[in-house]
Amino acid sequence: MERLFDPPEEDRPDRAPGGPLAARMRPAVLEEFVGQGHLLGEGSALRTALESGEVHSMILYGPPGTGKTTLARLAAERADAAFEELSAVQAGRAEVREVMARAAERRDAGRRTIFFLDEIHRFNKAQQDALLPAVEEGLVTLIGATTENPYFEVNSALLSRAQIYELQALGPEDLELLLRRAIERGECAEVEVGDEVVAFLAVRAGGDARAALNALELACATAVRGQEPRVTLGDAEDALQRKAVLYDKAGDQHYDYISAWIKATRGSDPDASLYYLAAMLEGGEDPRFIVRRIVIFASEDIGNADPLALTVATATAAAVEHVGMPEAQFALAQAAIYLSLAPKSDAAKRAIGAARGQIRDHGAKPPPGPLRSAAYPAARSLGRGEGYEYPHASPGHVNEQEHLPAGLEALRLYTPDDAEKALAERLAAIRRARGRSP
Repeated sequence: MERLFDPPEEDRPDRAPGGPLAARMRPAVLEEFVGQGHLLGEGSALRTALESGEVHSMILYGPPGTGKTTLARLAAERADAAFEELSAVQAGRAEVREVMARAAERRDAGRRTIFFLDEIHRFNKAQQDALLPAVEEGLVTLIGATTENPYFEVNSALLSRAQIYELQALGPEDLELLLRRAIERGECAEVEVGDEVVAFLAVRAGGDARAALNALELACATAVRGQEPRVTLGDAEDALQRKAVLYDKAGDQHYDYISAWIKATRGSDPDASLYYLAAMLEGGEDPRFIVRRIVIFASEDIGNADPLALTVATATAAAVEHVGMPEAQFALAQAAIYLSLAPKSDAAKRAIGAARGQIRDHGAKPPPGPLRSAAYPAARSLGRGEGYEYPHASPGHVNEQEHLPAGLEALRLYTPDDAEKALAERLAAIRRARGRSP
């Protein structure tokens, strides 16, 4: 019965001797696992669960090639549990029911089942809901893997029954360790692999161990076919090709990179601003989404410290619409640089926030009679517009007429900051001319 449900490790496709290098290098024990120190440090909840074999349901969330499948397999091995694996891209309810039926037979025989569901976010709400009874009653221990933020993509009912662990992209030092381990094990025994090739793959693989190892394998095979004694950088570049930027326009990266761009530009750092702009463009972000943030930024974070910033931003928006990509990247870059180096002020943002807060808390009082509209025939008889003093008829185009509602004469909403010195001086002069306190 065990042979029927649990083919031994050597029969599994990803452990076969002829499988890809990334599969052959999959660690067999936890001590060989590379990276994710924030999750697997001594005494951590996940490490303790793995070492004790008391594995709980969990969602492993992180970029490709960071060890999600490996952790799931290690969990099954340490728990002495059967391992069932499906991909939500290809599987449906029928395949899940088969897994549950086998798990029920194992439970009757006294053995646990760990159900690894890759790309769990691909299941719709109904499919995810169908997993709940099996998880609740302990029929299976569910380990879901996803590259998408589970708080956006996985049902809250399922999330409440699983622990969320976020895996991070591996650093170049982690990937270099894996690559050297593969070389030391003789995976490229027919050719020499220099330090420059290892360093190149470790940096350019974008934190993806699978991509780095498979590129090493292909580079070695290329050198062997060319009867070269050594893997060249050209072989490595050809094997890896151009690493696509990890960027999901519907997921975390969509928000993380625009957030980073805003904060870098607000921080007057044009280099960082350009870096995050490039990351978004390379990832295929909609330039109209980016330019909307540029227009908002021009008023929210610069405002009247440099009124021309809004003109630059709206001109950039027009360029995006009229020119399109890829040429619009130049206008986007110009705007990013200009906004980064422009003086900053959030006075306009604070002012409208204070004004709306006043209205929310106290309601909107009617304007004074002289300021109200007298556009319809009976308005004058109601006193609307009566007594209005035309500012242009006064010296300096300023008069003493009160514009705020009764009882709010002392309300001050706009406070210029240090970047708006000229405006601050003009406002103080106007208030003095109108007989108002600063």
